[in-house]
Amino acid sequence: MTLSSMVVSRDWSEVSVLECILSGLHIGVDVEPEPTRARAKLAKSKIDALIVDCDLDGSTGFLKGLDQDVNTVPLVIMSSRDHSSLRRTNASFTFQKPISVEQAVHTLSAARNLILDGRLRYHRHSIEIPAFVRVGSKRLQADVLNLSQGGVAIRPQQSMQLKGSVGIEFKLPGENRPLKVKGEVVWGKQGNFGIHFVDVSRQLTRDLHLWLAQQYLTH
Repeated sequence: MTLSSMVVSRDWSEVSVLECILSGLHIGVDVEPEPTRARAKLAKSKIDALIVDCDLDGSTGFLKGLDQDVNTVPLVIMSSRDHSSLRRTNASFTFQKPISVEQAVHTLSAARNLILDGRLRYHRHSIEIPAFVRVGSKRLQADVLNLSQGGVAIRPQQSMQLKGSVGIEFKLPGENRPLKVKGEVVWGKQGNFGIHFVDVSRQLTRDLHLWLAQQYLTH
């Protein structure tokens, strides 16, 4: 899945640089040189990042009205003005013109990571893989139905009631090392159960984040 962005600018030399960088980061670009038309588009469609040229006529009013547009996070602004004036805005990221490719790559990569972090925090990836659930001294077979950074939904292979603290073990597709994590049963419905991960190690958090991000961007 390609992320999306809108660049509000008519500084075409800078826009061409941004298009190359954003394309390399797998972020689609919609260029809109008129702030009024940009606002109309934002009201009708969702984007992942908004990049605004503060040197563009009408950009000040456009930026002031963004509080009403919930689809414009994160906000990146660029200007030929000094950084101190840019920092006084509500932008998530800023950079000056003329664009330094190195700086822009760093800034837009950070914006991309912020977008993915937000998406993956709530994204549930549908999947069906075998798992083992530990309840006390018992080790039970189950199937994972979906997976997120915060937990899993499972279906035990035999009818039972799960509650309280459990352990869960499964292998991600393409990975050899099984993931083992503690969890807490937070819901049960029609033989399926939701397990919230607890006491997750930093390494496991990283492994899940990378794997989910890869699935998210390729589907």
